[in-house]
Amino acid sequence: MSKLVQQATTELRNIIRTAMEKACANGELPQADIPEFSIEVPADRAHGDWATNAAMVSARAFHAAPRKIAEAITNNLALNGTYFDRFEIAGPGFINFFLSKQFYVDVLKDIETLGDAYGRSEYGQGKKIMVEFVSANPTGPMHMGNARGGALGDCLAAVLDAAGYSVWREFYVNDAGNQIEKFGNSLEARYLQIYKGEDAVEFPEDGYHGDDIKERAAQFSKEFGDRYVNVESSVRQKALVDFALPRNIAKMQADLAKYGIQYDEWFLESKLHNDGELNETIQILKDKGLTYDKEGALWYRATTFGAEKDEVLVRQNGNPTYFAADIAYHRNKFAKRGFDRCIDVWGADHHGHVARMKAAMDAVGLDGSKLDIVLIQLVRLVRNGEVVRMSKRTGKAIQLADLLDEVPVDAARFLFNMREATSQMDFDLDLAVQQDAQNPVYYVQYAHARICSILKALKAEGIEPRACSDEELSLLNTQEEIDLIRHLSAYTDEIVAAAKDYDPARITRYVITLANLFHKFYNTCRVKDEEDRLRAARICLCKATATVIRNVLSLLKISAPESM
Repeated sequence: MSKLVQQATTELRNIIRTAMEKACANGELPQADIPEFSIEVPADRAHGDWATNAAMVSARAFHAAPRKIAEAITNNLALNGTYFDRFEIAGPGFINFFLSKQFYVDVLKDIETLGDAYGRSEYGQGKKIMVEFVSANPTGPMHMGNARGGALGDCLAAVLDAAGYSVWREFYVNDAGNQIEKFGNSLEARYLQIYKGEDAVEFPEDGYHGDDIKERAAQFSKEFGDRYVNVESSVRQKALVDFALPRNIAKMQADLAKYGIQYDEWFLESKLHNDGELNETIQILKDKGLTYDKEGALWYRATTFGAEKDEVLVRQNGNPTYFAADIAYHRNKFAKRGFDRCIDVWGADHHGHVARMKAAMDAVGLDGSKLDIVLIQLVRLVRNGEVVRMSKRTGKAIQLADLLDEVPVDAARFLFNMREATSQMDFDLDLAVQQDAQNPVYYVQYAHARICSILKALKAEGIEPRACSDEELSLLNTQEEIDLIRHLSAYTDEIVAAAKDYDPARITRYVITLANLFHKFYNTCRVKDEEDRLRAARICLCKATATVIRNVLSLLKISAPESM
């Protein structure tokens, strides 16, 4: 909550409570303990800027009708020296309060003072939070789910940072286990087919069939020739994986960097194997009596923690399962690195894994409630109103890299953040490249550029922004000006709400509304031709709006152009 909103809320709570105490003291209300009451923003601001249900919730305590209680409260309200200048009783007993001009004046002064820091708060108290997102399998290119997950995960991390948390971004690389074996088998088959022919070398039925595997095998062949054709399979596969995997990871890093995403760490699953943490985690479960042997495999008693079935930890061949590594990885996050809370951003197809992963944290002696999962629904690409599955450039399924070749990064990051993660969404490829008000990111960027152009034009005529007195800023009293300043005042609260709900789309919606309110203000209120005092105040409002738009776009890693 912003400093001013916090101050106003505290003031309002105090004056309501004081009024109730006075009413009890002078006999307008009977003596009774004052119950807890809420202060909320009405859906329709014409009914007040804030409203309280104090009279409604006090009916039982005071044995009186809410309307009568509301009248007793308002008879004893003292608003002098607060951010409120009037009130009214509404309906059966709600009390609505209206903000004074000083509140709006102080909002603009606050934005001017804080500048780039406006919107940031200490809500999170520096608690350590990890956001792990994308974490795509390194055996192939990234798809559309990763494009949406990348934008949402990165913007969620940014929102949490702005809300005062200590945030760590992480990509978990599955560079061990069954998928790497499958990767090695697939590369080996494609490599041998180069020299022996496709008919002579059978491709694994469960192998990776993508062209990317053929490309890596061809690159390996170009560098090493037939050196690995006649060696043991294990040697050949290791050489192929050691060659291809780092290149795949580097490609992922490059694509995500182009997308504006930088991680604090790319955590390798193999580290858990090599450092003994995986075996250590399995031993903890053994020591707690939560494992048993069956048909040559080691099983985890997941049903002890409410699961429908038990889970395999170590297969008959001695290889740990993905689930075992996942438990060790999350134990590493909490127990080894000390994160207060961990957020995983997963595809919706992983929903069945959520409960068992949280329960596994309880099983190893940690607190599963501190692990939160954000599930992302599917995204469909649409062009000309029809679903698109193939890239125009390659003729194959569209990958993240293809999308970023076709669509500006600003548009991709913004549009993927338009809807909350739990909603399925259509990504309109035509809309993403439009340069008009129909494109939400263009609409917001244009508002910023428009303000910059206004200030530049005024400067050309010798009119510079200047500090304004409270009296001058209080001249901003049209409905358009009040609506705009009120929305500016809500930015910090929106960030906190987005952080609490793990919903960075709130910030995207906030800035679209901000741009809309600015355009309404500018189309109604003249800036240039007004007398000096009002003109200076409106210039101040323009600058404050530009600051907040820029802060939002910066948070989302989207550019804020000064001309368009």
